[in-house]
Amino acid sequence: MRLTTERVVDVERVQFDGKLYNVTTSSGNVIVNGVLCSNSGGLGTPAHERVVAGMIHKAHLGVLFIDEIATLDPQTQQELLTALQEGKYPITGQSERSAGAMVRTEPVPCNFILVAAGNVETVQRLHPALRSRIRGYGYEVFMKETIPDTPESRDAVAVFVAQEVTKDKKIPHFSKAAVEAIIQESRRFANRKNHLTSRFRELGGLVRAAGDIALEQESKLVEPEHVKAAKKVARPLEQQMADKYIERKKEYEVIVTEGKRVGRVNGLAVIGAGASLSGIILPIEAEVTPGGEQKEIVATGKLGEIAKEAVKNVSAIVKKFFGEDIKQSHDIYVQFLQTHDGVEGDSASIAVATAIISALKNVPIKQEYAMTGSLSVRGEVLPIGGVSAKIEAAIDAGIKNVIVPKSNVQDIVLTPERLKKIKILPVETILQVLKEALDWTGKESILKQMQSA
Repeated sequence: MRLTTERVVDVERVQFDGKLYNVTTSSGNVIVNGVLCSNSGGLGTPAHERVVAGMIHKAHLGVLFIDEIATLDPQTQQELLTALQEGKYPITGQSERSAGAMVRTEPVPCNFILVAAGNVETVQRLHPALRSRIRGYGYEVFMKETIPDTPESRDAVAVFVAQEVTKDKKIPHFSKAAVEAIIQESRRFANRKNHLTSRFRELGGLVRAAGDIALEQESKLVEPEHVKAAKKVARPLEQQMADKYIERKKEYEVIVTEGKRVGRVNGLAVIGAGASLSGIILPIEAEVTPGGEQKEIVATGKLGEIAKEAVKNVSAIVKKFFGEDIKQSHDIYVQFLQTHDGVEGDSASIAVATAIISALKNVPIKQEYAMTGSLSVRGEVLPIGGVSAKIEAAIDAGIKNVIVPKSNVQDIVLTPERLKKIKILPVETILQVLKEALDWTGKESILKQMQSA
């Protein structure tokens, strides 16, 4: 039975015959079997108790954290903006305790501090007004991906490893040497000299993979060899793609690592980002022919706009060395061989310049060399990103020598074992690149002409 009264009902007098009786007051409270219960959606239930409060309402006078905020649809972002501006927003919906009807309440207080996260590339999809609100009344912070390699930071990585082991509850603890191996991987992930990565999620995957291998081998502790084996098991998709790329290109002789070729050079590129950054060999070929009435610079292989500009900038270097404007006298063809996914950035600039000058002057390039570096119009070799990943790709492809910008030497993070497999040649100018990578036998006069320019 139901009584619409504010007074407490004497349930002692209610006779039960095996059925459950609810006694509800007009305030919405329910008494079941003599116990005062929370609201169950009776007729007297206030509207705001017949719905489930959203996170913006639960965060009232607190903090609301939204990860990947730019993935919210525009309508939801608009509603979030309204809630931020007004400090209140209606609850619309239906609770599992509801009497059955959909309801919309009066505006409910939701005065909160918003903390949002997202990737740089997704910020462009953020509602302009919402982003303006964030910038106008708060802060935009670009999070650092690396931290200084200090004893305190290394201790933090060690603590992280222990936490991951404890969290997993199955894998063994790490030996001191294994922890050092994880710290070394943190340096490699940072891709920056004297720094560790702050992207601990990727490190966590490596810790668990190493632990699983140790567990499978019934080892009491995780040792460095388990970490080494885990690197092969837990390779990111980009690394697997890079390995397949190199394997197939070598199989079909697209990547050449021996002999000498005119107009052909092994450039270096990367795919992926962050801890998933992986290097690939980027074969580049160039041909220079006497130009017709319409002089052309043709770049193929799905080149990005920046890469195409790098091709054009090489003409300034050629004019400096040889006193001729090849754009006015020759057609220039540059092909990034079988580059199906496109190439962006100008880190292949010195490779492009080397291929063009080789083709122009018929000077062969040593194929046991690979190179990476940006090139200024004055012939200076400028720093690039992903240098460690690129060098590793050169090692895996069987390259013997790699040319890198001198300013990037401090960013090379490789184990001594890997470094023994390749000779690294730091350069500052394109002339140093050409002198090292080209075979000047019988062409010494051309080299002297460039050196005197």
